[in-house]
Amino acid sequence: MMAMALPMSPSVIRSAFPASGRSALLPLPPRAPAGAGLPIVRLIDTGTHAPREGISAPLEDAVSARLARGEQTLLFLNRRGYAPVLACAQCGWMSGCPRCSTRLVVHLKDRRLRCHHCGFASVIPRACPDCGNLDLSPIGRGTQRLEASLAGRFPQARILRMDSDTARARGRLEGMFRRIESGEADILVGTQILAKGHHFERLTLVGVVDADAGLFAANYRAPERLFQQLEQVAGRAGRADLPGEVMIQTRFPRHPLYLALANHDYEGYARILLEERRQAGFPPFLFEAALRAEADKTEFALRFLREAIELAPGPREDVTVYDPSPMSMERVAGRSRAQLLVQSPSRARLQPFLAGWTAALYARRFPGVRWHIDVDPTEF
Repeated sequence: MMAMALPMSPSVIRSAFPASGRSALLPLPPRAPAGAGLPIVRLIDTGTHAPREGISAPLEDAVSARLARGEQTLLFLNRRGYAPVLACAQCGWMSGCPRCSTRLVVHLKDRRLRCHHCGFASVIPRACPDCGNLDLSPIGRGTQRLEASLAGRFPQARILRMDSDTARARGRLEGMFRRIESGEADILVGTQILAKGHHFERLTLVGVVDADAGLFAANYRAPERLFQQLEQVAGRAGRADLPGEVMIQTRFPRHPLYLALANHDYEGYARILLEERRQAGFPPFLFEAALRAEADKTEFALRFLREAIELAPGPREDVTVYDPSPMSMERVAGRSRAQLLVQSPSRARLQPFLAGWTAALYARRFPGVRWHIDVDPTEF
């Protein structure tokens, strides 16, 4: 287990990100609550400290210490439900959504499988739909499963789960916050609903249960988003007189993202990401737009995109149009999705190209296809 905490100086930040004339960097090195210091961040190597029911021994000991002192703990797991998928070990069946290219999530309390993208729901089957095997297993961990595990491990603790499932009823979220602020909850189990904007004076420990889930996503922006999310949730610990501690469970404790978090080093990690994007040819070193299409079948969406390329205006000076492909989540709510990417090193050249292209596309009819152009896309 590693422990580091080294706040960066404002002078270092200013030298790394000088004012451009169009914008200025305004660093806020001290925490907003007067006298509150930055929390110590510890990285727990799960290869050495294997989690049991999602919680490693060092994190369990830290939670026990907070319970003994009457302090609060937040355990962060950005995945609601009981488990991400239900599976059959005998034939390999998995609970897939019939309308989306994703899995149905197990919600054990109401005995349902739910799609978190289109809302489709079905009853948890008693046996495998493919082979009839009665031994179906939930794979992975969501906030419901973590809550159940903590209840067995800390029977004396008052556990409060906060996610979009528990906070859906009108006015319920405010009641939960009042319980936390009044000290009626010892352990909070939550998703990103608890990650930022909250000030709980007795919350001194934040534990990140499954940080690695967002580390290697296909979207090149995923590491940036993960850093932001973990830095935000870390900021819930030690916001008053009591010192804060953050414990992140990971298989990759030497990853630059986690080392930057351990040192509260936004500037250092921003440098790493910017260099990676410069070498790969990603924004902000060029400008992008995506033409996206939805249709009943993927082949119809791809056909539209191929026809759209023929309508693109020329000459395409400093503008590159790439071949169309299905989106990473190809099907959502019964509609198939595809896209093509347009890139240019000059926004001044990209904008008139897109304007002419949009006009040409609007001049044609494409029955059964919905399309739009997304400038500076963030999802792929």
